[in-house]
Amino acid sequence: MRVLVLSPGTLQQQLERLPALAAAAEQLNATIQVACPLAHRQGWELLPAVEKVIPFGFDDDTNLSDWANLLGTVREPDFQVCFNFASGRQVNLMLGMSHIPTRIALDGFSTTDQIQPGSGWKAQKTSSFLQPIGLKLDADAFRLSLPAAALDSVRADQPAGDGPLLLLAPGQDNNDWPADRWQRLPGSIRQRLDSLRSQHLPAGGKLNIRAAQVACSDVVLSSCPVTQLLAVYAGVPLVALGADEADLPTRQGVRCLGGAGSDLRDLSEQDVLSALGF
Repeated sequence: MRVLVLSPGTLQQQLERLPALAAAAEQLNATIQVACPLAHRQGWELLPAVEKVIPFGFDDDTNLSDWANLLGTVREPDFQVCFNFASGRQVNLMLGMSHIPTRIALDGFSTTDQIQPGSGWKAQKTSSFLQPIGLKLDADAFRLSLPAAALDSVRADQPAGDGPLLLLAPGQDNNDWPADRWQRLPGSIRQRLDSLRSQHLPAGGKLNIRAAQVACSDVVLSSCPVTQLLAVYAGVPLVALGADEADLPTRQGVRCLGGAGSDLRDLSEQDVLSALGF
């Protein structure tokens, strides 16, 4: 079976959809093709079931010829199911002229199965897309499968020693925790745990490398929503600065500090140390 995914939105939104599509691929024994913005294709490249990523903007600059080209692309393979995360007249016209028998979306006149948003944390909410075709989702159980070579390469670049590795991954928000506190924190922890190793993970870079760095750490402290999701998908303990508890799964090893929209500059070093268990 072959599944089409129409996936506009940010990189974070692409990552939030990975567990649902991984579940669909496994339970249907299906391969997946995804249309998404070019800048965010690397998110879907983390999922082995994705056989093709189709760059597509889904924005106001997308013209009729772009939609016609996409229609030609999606009519060529034999898709049985479409998970449509997009909305609007153009996407519905395109899907209406496709030959895909099952088209699942929140709204739209081309939809064969209209759904309501699901419940739970952000990745779990996409479970409603799976329900019309009898599939189940446990987003908390989803784990990224990363190449062994990538993991070995990351481990080779880690600081020497056998102590736990703390990965610090600041975000890019103007209200982020101040840079000097990010820099001071490992030293403060070493006063209590002298074997601590630490690495700073700058914003940007290749997503697959970031995912491997996260997976090879022992604990992640991050105010970057993308890195927070990668930590959840790696099963690595996480302190998520600026995240709401409803955004991430409720489980041991995942702690939110601050809250979405909060000014992280108000957090003291001791607030963060306490969240890390010190």
